[in-house]
Amino acid sequence: MSRIRLTAPSSSRTVRVRTRRTALAVTALLAATALTACSGGAGGGKAEMKRKAEMAISVNLTGDQVKAGEPVKVVLADGKLAQVKVTDAKGGELAGQISADGRSWTSERNASPGQDYKVDAQNTESQSASARFRTTAPDKVNKVTINPGKATPVVGVAQPISIVFDNPVTNKAAVEKALKVSTSNSTEGSWGWFKDYSGNDRVDWRPREYWKSGTDVKVQMNLNGVDSGGGYFVKDYNTEFKIGKDRRMKVDLDAKTMTVTTDGEAGTSYPISAGTPGGKKASWSGTMVLMAKEGTIRMDSQTVGLGDSYDKMVDNSMRLTWSGMYVHAAPWNSANFGRANTSSGCVGMSDANATAFYEEAQVGDPFEVMGDGSKGRADIGNGYGEWNLDWTEWQKKSALGAAGAGADAQNG
Repeated sequence: MSRIRLTAPSSSRTVRVRTRRTALAVTALLAATALTACSGGAGGGKAEMKRKAEMAISVNLTGDQVKAGEPVKVVLADGKLAQVKVTDAKGGELAGQISADGRSWTSERNASPGQDYKVDAQNTESQSASARFRTTAPDKVNKVTINPGKATPVVGVAQPISIVFDNPVTNKAAVEKALKVSTSNSTEGSWGWFKDYSGNDRVDWRPREYWKSGTDVKVQMNLNGVDSGGGYFVKDYNTEFKIGKDRRMKVDLDAKTMTVTTDGEAGTSYPISAGTPGGKKASWSGTMVLMAKEGTIRMDSQTVGLGDSYDKMVDNSMRLTWSGMYVHAAPWNSANFGRANTSSGCVGMSDANATAFYEEAQVGDPFEVMGDGSKGRADIGNGYGEWNLDWTEWQKKSALGAAGAGADAQNG
C-alpha cells in the first residue's frame, strides 16, 4: 500500500496517512452530508427538514386606545411559557404569574392609565415574541391624603391609619383590596369606610385594641391602575410609622381634671375648665384622638358657628376634632380651673401646665372625655371617632366584610 506525506502550513511536523483509508473517510463524509439534505424515497424527490413554528402570543390589551383598570393577560398559542415581562415606558414592571399549564400569564396588578407597555415573552424552547399597547389617559384622577404621613414617624397608641380621597369612591371593595398593612407583631385590625368631616370618602384602619408601644407599622397602597369609580389612581402610595409611649388622657367633666396615664401608671392630674354645659359651647364626650399639635394659632369663634364671642391667639393648641375642640392654654379663664366648666367647648388649663403637657403629648394619644354636661359624641369623621364603636360595629364598615377585613396584619 502506497503512502503520501502531508505537511501542515503552520508546522514542520510530517503526518503520514494511508491513501485507501483517506478515500474511504471522505466518501463516508460526503454520504452523511447528502443524507442530511435529502431522503432516499422511492420517488427520489427532495424534502426539507421540518422547521419549528414561530412562537405566537396573544395579549388581551391591544392597540393604542386600551382602557386601563384591567390585568394584562398573555396567552401562548402552542407550547409552554418560560417567562413574561411587561414593562412601561419608564421601566416599571408589572409582576405576574404563569398558569399551571404554562399556556398563559396574568399580571397581579392592573394596567395603569396613560401608559405605553411592552410585552416580552419566551417559551421553554427559547423562542421569543413581543407585543405593545397603550392605555388611554383617565378622565379623572383620584388622589389621597394619608395620616399619619412621613412627617409624623412616631404616634400614640390610638392613632388610626386614615386615607381621605379627593374624588368619590364607589368601588370600595376594589380599593380596599389594594391596601395592605404590615406590622412587627401581627396586630389585628380592620378597614372601615365613612364620610370625612370634609364630606369626602374616607377609609381608616384601626387595631382591635390600642396599639402596643414599640410596634412598627408599614402601609402599602397599591392603587396605581385601580378604578375608584370616581377616577383612576395613577400612582401607588405608602407610609410607615412607629408606636411611641402608651400615654392616655382621661378628662373628667365632673371633677374638672385631666389625668395622664403612661404605660399603665397614673401620672399628673391637671385642673381644667371644659365646655359650658348645655348648648353649642359644651364639650364633645367619648374617645377622641390627638390629631395635631398646632402650637400658637388664631381662634375665631365665628369659624365654628359661635358668633363673635372670641377672637384671640392661643398657645399650646392641640386639636381633638375638625370642628374645633382643642386642649390649650387658657390663662384668661384661670379662676375656673378645677372649679367650673365655662369654656366654649375646649379643654383649657394654665400656661405652665399647658406648656408641660404640650411637650410630652404625642399625635395619636387617646383622650377619653366623660362626665355630665357634654353635647354627646362627635361624628365618626369629625376627627378620629372610630374608638367610639365596638369591634363588631367597626368591622361592619369594611367593604370586604368582617371575614375579609378582620384578619391579622402581616408581619413586616
